[in-house]
Amino acid sequence: MKAAVIESVGKAVVAEVPDPTPGPREVVVEVAACGLCGTDLHILQGEFAPRLPIVPGHEFAGEVVGVGSGVTELSVGDRVAVDPSLYCHECRYCRTGHNNLCERWAAIGVTTPGGAAQYAVAPVANCVRLPEHVRTQDAALVEPLSCAVRGYDVLRTRLGAHVLVYGSGTMGLMMLELAKRTGAASVDVVDVNPSRLETARRLGVSAAAAGPDELDRPQGWDVVIDATGNAAAIQDGLDRVAKAGTFLQFGVADYATRVTIDPYRVYNQEITITGSMAVLHSFERAAELFAGGVLDPDVFISDRLPLAQYPEALNQFATGVGRKIVVIP
Repeated sequence: MKAAVIESVGKAVVAEVPDPTPGPREVVVEVAACGLCGTDLHILQGEFAPRLPIVPGHEFAGEVVGVGSGVTELSVGDRVAVDPSLYCHECRYCRTGHNNLCERWAAIGVTTPGGAAQYAVAPVANCVRLPEHVRTQDAALVEPLSCAVRGYDVLRTRLGAHVLVYGSGTMGLMMLELAKRTGAASVDVVDVNPSRLETARRLGVSAAAAGPDELDRPQGWDVVIDATGNAAAIQDGLDRVAKAGTFLQFGVADYATRVTIDPYRVYNQEITITGSMAVLHSFERAAELFAGGVLDPDVFISDRLPLAQYPEALNQFATGVGRKIVVIP
């Protein structure tokens, strides 16, 4: 079968790889669409994936075309979105309900072959059946939405909060949509990319600007979310948190990224600084929200490219052109 392969640091190709075979409690999914994510860029840079080469792609959906001998929950022909998270269920973190911090954490498309291919294998427990009205190609958005849902689980925000989001790429826009639905009094977005800011305005943001200084909130925001992973944005965002407010590190930064904090201010103003790691008990809820129309796929997905153009799609994504880019095998 054809698959994208990150062969080595900085090199992605499309090549022939062996067809996958399911284990007893696994299914084979014929991939309908696979989204590109910042994690894929980190893998290309030599981060996250424990070894290369790897078939990337952890945001995907498709149709079940093969089932293992122990699978009874799904049948050939079922359409599914796939949670890529793989946990050991045995370590201290799994046993205390923090599976996303598993000591043996793994993921489809990061540590095992992923969905940037014609076919992919997944545990049946990781597959969520799609309702009839959801287009399979659109359901590649469920995985990033599940990360955003996890982010809001971490925030535990109060009704009437004023929210500032750094970045209006796919994840920033998802945080915007969830903030609107979790009782925010206002949701402001900042980004240096004018076309992405325009999308935020289209979705109904309270205010959008190239930087927070253009916005009228000198006292700061109750919730500040970084969805960029950019050091300058993170540093600026930490200074914009209001008293008793919360800063959420949601964007994935490079390993080497460093910022500074003001410990006295954190203490004196009771500021919370927290993070959100991937998916935790949020995939099924994200699938239900998606089926309920929380996102408009035609707004979020800007490009649908053939799998053969995966290297070019990855380059486009790296330059910040477009929003969510998906490849179609």
